[in-house]
Amino acid sequence: MTNAFSGAQPFDLVIRNADVVTASDRFQTDIGVSDGVIVALGRRLGPGKREVDATGLLAMPGGVDGHCHLDQPMPDGLRMADDFFTGTRAAVCGGTTTVIPFAAQEKGGSLRAAVEDYHRRANGRAVVDYGFHLIVADPTEKVLREELPELIQEGYTSFKIYMTYDDLKLSDREILEVLSVAREHGALVMVHAENSDCIAWLTDKLVGQGRIAPKFHGLARPAAVEREATHRAITFAELVDVPILIVHVSGKDAIGQIRWAQGRGMPILAETCPQYLYLTADDMGHPGDDGYAGAKCVCSPPPRDSDNQEAVWKALKQGVFSVFSSDHAPFNYDDPQGKKPGGNAQSFEHIPNGIPGIETRLPLLFDGVRQGRLSLHKFVELTSYRPARLYGLYPRKGTIAIGADADIVLWDPDARVQITNDALHHAVDYTPYEGREVTGWPVHCFSRGEQLVANRQYLEPTPGRGQFLPADAPSLV
Repeated sequence: MTNAFSGAQPFDLVIRNADVVTASDRFQTDIGVSDGVIVALGRRLGPGKREVDATGLLAMPGGVDGHCHLDQPMPDGLRMADDFFTGTRAAVCGGTTTVIPFAAQEKGGSLRAAVEDYHRRANGRAVVDYGFHLIVADPTEKVLREELPELIQEGYTSFKIYMTYDDLKLSDREILEVLSVAREHGALVMVHAENSDCIAWLTDKLVGQGRIAPKFHGLARPAAVEREATHRAITFAELVDVPILIVHVSGKDAIGQIRWAQGRGMPILAETCPQYLYLTADDMGHPGDDGYAGAKCVCSPPPRDSDNQEAVWKALKQGVFSVFSSDHAPFNYDDPQGKKPGGNAQSFEHIPNGIPGIETRLPLLFDGVRQGRLSLHKFVELTSYRPARLYGLYPRKGTIAIGADADIVLWDPDARVQITNDALHHAVDYTPYEGREVTGWPVHCFSRGEQLVANRQYLEPTPGRGQFLPADAPSLV
């Protein structure tokens, strides 16, 4: 059989014998790439200037991490460990070829200024492609009527709002105003759903009793405060008649609210993260050598218990969740600007919330595929296809198809890997998954046809090769 491309100019890259898995299909093919784009799929393609044999490996679209924090400005002398170089380096070593972190507005500051600052932080640093979500922390009249509509038109079509954290939270009225702008201009609002006043009341009670160890972070943020805020956010979305995405859902209480809304036909979407599949409240109680190691697992919402883990796995398989993200929040543990503010152990309410996970996100979920908890197609849907569609990057990202960017990851589905921080590529001094063994790991990773990882080794691509991606309108399908 002679392929139509056999007499043409050589491809820049040909991946031979690829066992391609997308969100809906699986097929054997060669993949021809030119100018960073997939231009041919077929058996026995013509020659490539470079060729890679994928025999025995799975070829999947590069992951799209739709929720991560990189070099985000922090208050009170805190600092994130990962910038756009170290964060995207870690991402691609874990099979993620597109990241969407947050340009965060400060109260009293301009949303436009936050975007300009974030571009300065990313330019010349990122090694994979990236977009920006916005964080709306101060929805003034100017922000609502001028800055936000203008930024949506420029390709910032998703933004996050908070129902907790004093420096970020919005009032109920402000949330309604932001949702109204999203409806008018076709944007997607992501909601951090926890009840701030309940958390503050519980925190005051616990601290007053001297219960300040990291494990009490979970008691200050019980499932009920997430359930209540999730229900309230759904109600606001119903009033405004606009889709929302509830982010980092931790367990069955919030899942119940989301199922209820979805069962009524409401466009309520949901996201979860690895920490809610693999960590529990007990991890925040682990003392370690210094009595404080539970701080490594402090995040919000906090990890729950094994029953909630099972509820999250079940909801992933059943389609309750649209996306699976890392919520990578990279604070060093042994650091006065990280988990030990000022250099010492702190009461739980002063521990920076968030854990690293941008490199381990895909292997942890892929291990669930190997355990039979979800299909390969669902894996691709949750980690690549759906985030690309939701955040306006499809079909450039999120699939292996002619015309798509050649963001391709070749997986060894049988590799057994023990996660250790020494082997990871972020700039964080720990991983909460230290010592956990997973089956399946990315072996070769390509971003727009350029190989960035070969045989699990990072190839030192030029910092700044990553491109900023303005987003189209979100697609909920």
